[in-house]
Amino acid sequence: MTDIGLYQLLDRREDDDGVVETFTSTKHVESLWGPIQHGGPIAALLTRAMDRSTERPESRLTRVTIDILGPVPISEVRVRAQVVRPGKKIELISSVLEAPAPDGSWREYALGSAWRQATQPTGDVVNHANAPRTMPTASNDFGEGIFPDDWMTVGFVSALDVRGGRAGKVEGEHSMAWIKLQQELVAGEVISPLEHLMAIADTTNGVGMRLNPAEFRFLNTEMTVHLYEEPELDWLGIEAETSVGSDGVGMSASVLHMPSGPIGQVAQSVLVERV
Repeated sequence: MTDIGLYQLLDRREDDDGVVETFTSTKHVESLWGPIQHGGPIAALLTRAMDRSTERPESRLTRVTIDILGPVPISEVRVRAQVVRPGKKIELISSVLEAPAPDGSWREYALGSAWRQATQPTGDVVNHANAPRTMPTASNDFGEGIFPDDWMTVGFVSALDVRGGRAGKVEGEHSMAWIKLQQELVAGEVISPLEHLMAIADTTNGVGMRLNPAEFRFLNTEMTVHLYEEPELDWLGIEAETSVGSDGVGMSASVLHMPSGPIGQVAQSVLVERV
């Protein structure tokens, strides 16, 4: 990873609602759909705030939901998190990302919520509903490129290392790709495995979508990630499929893999529009 980062930390302070951090956004947060931020960096930054606000041993975030309230400008952003429902075994955490609106006032643009759950050893009864099927290893000669070539030079996608991929050819057949983030989330800071996963998981709708991007836009308005195994800072495998309904509403879903096997699932609601 380089030291440019998706964001650069400008300020960190505490107020009555907890820690508030202000960041400047770099070129690596840009979406494919115009001069707005991609959902991946937003998801990772909101998750970072929630995970670091309540760190404690023998627990981890097991479900993270991100709601994007509107196109996030490529500008300064500020993020805060708070515990909504404290508890010894489970607690609910929320976060908010704000950015300057056109009139100069700060406005909420994205929300996060997460459940932190206590952990305990259950290695003797492990059962994965998403058994490994045909997810090849992350190698340079794995299939064809999953994204169009012109995507790979734009904003957030240009910050990703995408090892090949395989697009589903028929209805119901999953598309696959192994992806790793090449930039730090916050410049000068070591990214956590969960932050790395959340940034990449948002590409599910791109990996699984088969519509022609020259004819359609397909933006996810939210994302929910469930993790039954703890992620590692390694290649993330996405095995995805996107369904498109008859009235412009879609849903992307994927199984998330580490090289050791499946670890969770992602679901996204997708807004499908003709260009």
